[in-house]
Amino acid sequence: MARGQGAALDRKKLLADPIMMTTIILMITFLTLFILYPLAILLVDSLYGSNGVSLETFRRIFAMRNFREAIGNTLKVGFVVGILSTLIGLLFAYVEVYVRMHRFVGGLFRLVSMLPVVSPPFVLSLSMIMLFGRSGLITRFLFGIQNNNVYGYWGIVTVQTLTFFPVCYMMLKGLLKNIDPSMEEASRDMGASRWKVFTTVTLPLLLPGLGNAFLVTFIESIADFANPMIIGGSYDTLATTIYLQITGAMDKEGAAAMAVVLLCITLAMFAVQKYYLERKTAATLTGKASRARMLIEDRSVSYPLTVLCSLVALFVIMMYICVPIGALFPAWGYKFTPLTFKWFEQVFTRYRGLQAFRDSFVLSLIASPITALLSMIISYLVVKRKFRAKGFIEAVSILAMAVPGTVLGVGYIRGFANGLFHTGILSGLYGTGLILIIVFVVRSLPTGTRSGISALRQIDRSIEESAYDMGANSLKVFTSVTLPLIKDSFLSGLVTAFVRSITAISAVILLVTPSYLLITVQINEFAEKGGFSIACAFASILILITYGSVLLMNLFIKFFGTSRNMREAARNE
Repeated sequence: MARGQGAALDRKKLLADPIMMTTIILMITFLTLFILYPLAILLVDSLYGSNGVSLETFRRIFAMRNFREAIGNTLKVGFVVGILSTLIGLLFAYVEVYVRMHRFVGGLFRLVSMLPVVSPPFVLSLSMIMLFGRSGLITRFLFGIQNNNVYGYWGIVTVQTLTFFPVCYMMLKGLLKNIDPSMEEASRDMGASRWKVFTTVTLPLLLPGLGNAFLVTFIESIADFANPMIIGGSYDTLATTIYLQITGAMDKEGAAAMAVVLLCITLAMFAVQKYYLERKTAATLTGKASRARMLIEDRSVSYPLTVLCSLVALFVIMMYICVPIGALFPAWGYKFTPLTFKWFEQVFTRYRGLQAFRDSFVLSLIASPITALLSMIISYLVVKRKFRAKGFIEAVSILAMAVPGTVLGVGYIRGFANGLFHTGILSGLYGTGLILIIVFVVRSLPTGTRSGISALRQIDRSIEESAYDMGANSLKVFTSVTLPLIKDSFLSGLVTAFVRSITAISAVILLVTPSYLLITVQINEFAEKGGFSIACAFASILILITYGSVLLMNLFIKFFGTSRNMREAARNE
């Protein structure tokens, strides 16, 4: 009864707060309009034809041999990439947490974990072609192999594994650190070997986390567009098939139905990952380790593991270094000397590079603070407020994480090209920079929301209630009390949103028009045409801009984020 009275009182307070009610209505409108509506219109397009509601479009696309093959190819690549990425990520995480290693190796690990974040998603595809392709620097000019073919299944699997395993590494590292070492040391004291301890103690505790890492990587792999487009060759995946169906065959209804199929696969995997494995992981690994772990110093164990991880890390770093080096060659595959900067010059003099970098930078810069602010507002509503639509706001804001960029792009075309429900309302959005900003916001919103929810759950409710008791309204409380307490999460979300926006391609390649040039789209176009040197020049400048922006933002966070007293208190804990 007391709980019901408390809920009723919360509802009365909410209804009496016009600022909060307006915020909730605006959030519901935004999420419905730019996340649910494009997905719903895809379903309507695929089910509704000239004869009314039918499954004719689905029957038509499933009758296409290339589409059926694309489904099998996508699932095959996703499972293999998920397994390989999880295993390599586990190896890296185990070595960092359990093995005493040299600082140089630790630096390699940090570099490997950061490089995929600040680079476009298809950089490794460029490197793979330039190093191991038919005119590859290693295959043709070092070993004399003339007809090596990196295109196809193994090319996609290799570049996706090297791109996504750092994600598994970062996820599993945190889980391994939370395992209490006393349980493992008790097994060692009873005579168990290190392998026995790993298989009977560590691995069972880590299994939900491994499943979580696998599904995250699987979803990333099947949603990936750029790598299969560049290095896939004739090996089609669902993302590339959807793109070609709408740009080549001009079959918008068929593309919508294909997008629904891909969306159903990702949503099913996301539901398992979100509502089963994440909870199981949290229930298995709770709290902090009781004391520091005794690191493995046995050379028979530490040396092989450290050397193996170092070789993998150096190979990945070499792949990234190949990009700026490739931009210095006069003609890739034919002439490697003398080195020249002509491609960097032509980026700005011939290929409108200045406009591409300006458009990408400005649009990303506009989208990032909007994303960070919306993420914190949604997090605040979810954690600190009680109302009936709270579950809807949380679910829809996180839903965008499971929507592949290609699916979202098709949804925006079908949903806004002719206005809402083909009425002409909001049709002016299509083809403008505003719709690109909205896509950037929607794609980055889940990451910032999850970070904000985690931060807000650590703040006691009494802090805000005391401000309300002193007469502050909800806007004043949020801006003067809540936001300063979670400003680290806000700034971190801002950095993440900027990086994800400026390196995005799958969601925007279908929406960008000649009025706007985006760097990633330019790189993709040149790579498809075989212009690897100019593509590398664009990619090198983009990586430099992104990395420099991240460094500047991190410095800003360091000096203007958490207060000095809080940082000192955290260090003393």
